[in-house]
Amino acid sequence: MEFNRETGTPDAEGPGFSPGEYRGMEYRGMQYRNLPVVALVGRPNVGKSTLFNRLLRRRRAITDPTPGVTRDPVETDGFIAGRPVRLVDTGGFRLERGAPGHTAAPKRGVRPESGSLDDLVTGKTLETVKRADLVILLLEAGELTPEDEEFIKILRPFRDRLVVAVNKTEGGRRGAEAWNLLACGFEKIFPVSAEHGDNIGELEGEIISRLDFSRIEEEEGKEKIRIALLGKPNTGKSTLSNRLTSSEASLVSEIPGTTRDVVEGSFSWKSRDFVILDTAGIRRKSRVSENIEYYSVNRAIKTIGEADIVLLMIDAQEGLTDQDKKIAALAHDKGRGIIMVLNKWDLVPRVKNSFEAISDRIRFLFGKMEYAPIVAVSAKDGAGTDRLLDTAVTMYRQLNTQIETGRLNAELERWLEEYPPPSGPNTRFRIKYAVQSSVNPVGFIFFASRPQAVGEAYVSYLRNKIRRGLGFSLVPVLVEIRASAEGGRKGPGAAPGGGNRPGGRGSPGKGRSGGRGRKKGQR
Repeated sequence: MEFNRETGTPDAEGPGFSPGEYRGMEYRGMQYRNLPVVALVGRPNVGKSTLFNRLLRRRRAITDPTPGVTRDPVETDGFIAGRPVRLVDTGGFRLERGAPGHTAAPKRGVRPESGSLDDLVTGKTLETVKRADLVILLLEAGELTPEDEEFIKILRPFRDRLVVAVNKTEGGRRGAEAWNLLACGFEKIFPVSAEHGDNIGELEGEIISRLDFSRIEEEEGKEKIRIALLGKPNTGKSTLSNRLTSSEASLVSEIPGTTRDVVEGSFSWKSRDFVILDTAGIRRKSRVSENIEYYSVNRAIKTIGEADIVLLMIDAQEGLTDQDKKIAALAHDKGRGIIMVLNKWDLVPRVKNSFEAISDRIRFLFGKMEYAPIVAVSAKDGAGTDRLLDTAVTMYRQLNTQIETGRLNAELERWLEEYPPPSGPNTRFRIKYAVQSSVNPVGFIFFASRPQAVGEAYVSYLRNKIRRGLGFSLVPVLVEIRASAEGGRKGPGAAPGGGNRPGGRGSPGKGRSGGRGRKKGQR
């Protein structure tokens, strides 16, 4: 099986699993509450994440032949057979975990020891089982493993909300072995192929028939601020995510690289709704050796395009590193709002003006990001989070500000008077007018007589005037220089700091699937 190194999913999708299906299962612009929770559980490498993606009709969880890829429970809202549900992909249940010699599975109701990552993953799986309305136990056709047998025992108290699916039976292969699992006492099993889609419709029908949808509350979708947590490993992303969502959705461990999939959560603060995306730590490319980490890093980078604001998590004791600068540059080039979060501030020695000193050093090392606010927090105890969210709300407002064309061009006249364009024979140009091309990201187009003559210094001047004079002080501003008449060509100043090209991500009217730039009021 060939795997796509960009998405972390099989290239060979098989019948019934076309890319169009992924894109077609959007959330219909509605917001749902009290959705029934469906959890996928089983031992490592039985295909839970592949089935998760199959049921959602989109690539959400990382899949790979390596056992134990999923660690954090990956939750998302979606539709199964046209009905809204909350689907959860859990980490694989392992029999042997913890300290050497520790082979016993935890007794029901006993929380696993936190000293082992496997303990944490298994503990999260069992917690998910307890709160789920329906549990899909995924087995593999063939002989049961000791982990399968132990997990079946643990799940016996939940038989009334258990559905058993047997994976890897595509084309009727290993059908007899699958049906032999009825000897375990199951009333019914569903042979399926998560990879190829065989019999998925029957499984979906069983899921829907077993769920109660009467408690669902439906309303028109409210505008939510989408925040992505990015940074190097061990900077406290998962701790901050759990703090803001008042949950333990993300695994927290001192082991670098604990988070692999993007863990999505939501919360409300001062009447504003937020979605937070906890991502895998991004290491230098030279240090990424495993396929799984490659997929995780790519997912983290892709999350920039799905967010409104990026919280760049920086270890306050270590300060800004080259890797942090690269992450910030990616967000800057996409026109995302960026807040530099100095985490673990409680561990910084209490020296007078220490925040100012660290902030000055960050500004010195990365002058390109002079607009990005810096906020000190302690994700562990919550200090500074109110200021962080206040900053995020202000930044979101700026990202979605639309300037009227008349006002913009009145301001442009003043800017041109204050700093007229050069008048040399090779450097002469005239800027005739300007328009705001998009919000979120914020983009402007200036129409010039000779765009090729507009240098970077003058583009920077215009960008700074926009930022300071029009209320975009906290966000990146994408500027494009276009010819004012047909036949002109762009100069070196076109699309600096993000490549805001016609028809690209900064074009007005684009939605989230085809580009984030949009006119005011569009979501």
